[in-house]
Amino acid sequence: MAKFSLFSDTSRRIAEADSVAVIGLGRFGSALAEELMLTGTEVLGIDRDEEIVQSFNGVLTQVVRADATKEEVLRQLAVDQFDRVVVSIGHDIEASILTASLLLHLKVPVIWAKAENAQHGRILSQLGVHRVVFPENDMGRRVAHLVRGAAMDYLEIEPGYALAKIAPPAFIRGVPLGETSIRKTHGITVTAFKSAGQEWQNADGQTVVGDGDAILIVGPTQRVESFAQLR
Repeated sequence: MAKFSLFSDTSRRIAEADSVAVIGLGRFGSALAEELMLTGTEVLGIDRDEEIVQSFNGVLTQVVRADATKEEVLRQLAVDQFDRVVVSIGHDIEASILTASLLLHLKVPVIWAKAENAQHGRILSQLGVHRVVFPENDMGRRVAHLVRGAAMDYLEIEPGYALAKIAPPAFIRGVPLGETSIRKTHGITVTAFKSAGQEWQNADGQTVVGDGDAILIVGPTQRVESFAQLR
């Protein structure tokens, strides 16, 4: 593996900015890294595959071919100086666990890690990884709610509590939301609304929604799903 002295100064500069190091540029890691770049975040991408690294040259702030399971490499790339690191290594669970362990040893303040399955996630959590994500499981649950046709978009904030984008049911159209008593009778809150061709706006008791509008509702998952079924 090549030395990284040429990259260390750049990596340290990135670490000092609003930045994230993403280790593993598979489907999840690459999508994450590109989205971070779109939000103005500087991204150091690391992967062992030369072809993948070349494909992200000029796309990310810095991208390096390296083996993140080696402490020396992480230090040479100044990964230990980043406040936020994401371990998005794909199917090599051993490499994922070893990399996460090294980052914890290097005292990286915030570590996110992708888990392939429940056992993998449990090990990462036991190591002390701050946030473990299950992208395939999470997406599967989200799509399941969308497939039912009740919501245009759906996000489970945490187990038992959800946010959904829906069309407003007929009984609240044309009436100020404060007069509908939906929080009392249905257990959900309308947080925002959007009319066709307009931007999202925060909702309050005086908000009146109509045909063709979309609303965001939040509340206990079962309550959100029940309300989303109303027409």
